[in-house]
Amino acid sequence: MLAYERQVFIMKILAINGSPRKNGTTSTLLEHALKGAASQGFKTEIIHLRDLDFSGCLGCFSCKLKDGQSYGKCAAKDELTPILSRIKDDDALVIGSPNYIGGPSSLMKAFIERLVYPNMVYDDNWSTLFPKTLPIGFIYTMSSSEQWMKEMGYDQYPTFIVNALKLFFGSADALIVNDTNVFDDYSKYMYERTNPAEKARTARERLPEDCRKAFDLGVRLTRQE
Repeated sequence: MLAYERQVFIMKILAINGSPRKNGTTSTLLEHALKGAASQGFKTEIIHLRDLDFSGCLGCFSCKLKDGQSYGKCAAKDELTPILSRIKDDDALVIGSPNYIGGPSSLMKAFIERLVYPNMVYDDNWSTLFPKTLPIGFIYTMSSSEQWMKEMGYDQYPTFIVNALKLFFGSADALIVNDTNVFDDYSKYMYERTNPAEKARTARERLPEDCRKAFDLGVRLTRQE
């Protein structure tokens, strides 16, 4: 009688923190998203982009060169290269960034360029070279209120990036978090647009609910195919 060894497949989710602050609100929410995924049996890991030495897209078009060695993958060689390679083996991805002047941080923008562009195919169907559906969550944080966000158009970027991620990776979901706390003590900084005490109170009261939403996002990412 043959004995078969039972194979255990461990599902993995990777979090990418695009905030220069490793212990800020964005990082906190990413950690809660990972907790949500862990509650479903996923193995979790977080990477802080500020720890890496890397660049954005170099505009070399090597990833588009037919029959080229780098067709379909970024030709740049730096500390982001192995991370981009391993994402193809992960089962879900959650990325996070604060809003910096209407868009993500420069760290996250560079990461998205390197992640998305090599997989884009310039054909009539906007095909993708990515080999599978990868559920991606995008956590976008900002100190602005929801009203100010809409007046300034800050909500346009997450809509754009979610549509792009869906197109080339098959599945994407966004969580926008407003009224985050920027400083521990607002009185030390030139930030007269807001009432310091009111700002701190709002951020403190909202954080537990925002963390719950991030946790739920992590759970949803494990259930998408």
